[in-house]
Amino acid sequence: MIPSPLRQAWPGVLRLILAAALVGVLSCPGYAASPKEGQMAPRYEVTALDGRVVGSAALSGKVTLVHFWATWCPPCREEMPALDKFYREHQRDGFEVVAISIEDAADEGKVRDFVRQYAFPVAMKGAAEIDGFGRIWALPLSFLIDRKGVLRKANWTGQEKIDALLLDERVLPLLVKE
Repeated sequence: MIPSPLRQAWPGVLRLILAAALVGVLSCPGYAASPKEGQMAPRYEVTALDGRVVGSAALSGKVTLVHFWATWCPPCREEMPALDKFYREHQRDGFEVVAISIEDAADEGKVRDFVRQYAFPVAMKGAAEIDGFGRIWALPLSFLIDRKGVLRKANWTGQEKIDALLLDERVLPLLVKE
C-alpha cells in the first residue's frame, strides 16, 4: 500500500515527469516543428534516384510540391498517377514535384520499381536534407511552395487526397506568372 502523503502527491509527480519527458523530446536536435503556411519554405536538397540534385535553390522561381510517401502506403500509391499526370501537363509552366520516399535504403529497389513509370524526381529520405519540414507524422504528407519560396499549403495529408481536381484548385492559381 502506498503511504497517504505519496498517494496525494502522485498526480503532481506524474505531471512533472510527463512535462520533463515532453521538454526532453522537443529539445532533441532531430525534432523540428513543421513549417507554417505563409512563411518561407524550409531549405531542402535531395539526390534523386536518377542522380539529379534538386532542391529549394535549384527550383527557385518554380511552384513545387514536396511530397513524402512510401510504397507500402495505399493512399500514397493512389495519389502518384494524378501527381504524375499534372506534372507532365504543367512542368513547362513551372511546376515541379519532389517525391521523397521515407523508406529505408534497403527498400530502394522496391521504390525504383514502383516509380519507374513516373517522370518527376524521386529520392530516398536518406539522400535528402529535409530537416526543416519537421517530423513526418502522416503519409502521404505534402508541402506546396509558390514561385517566391513561400509555403502555400503545409501538412497536406491523405485526409485531403491529392487528385486532379484538388491540384487544379490549389496549384493552377500559383502557376500564373505575375
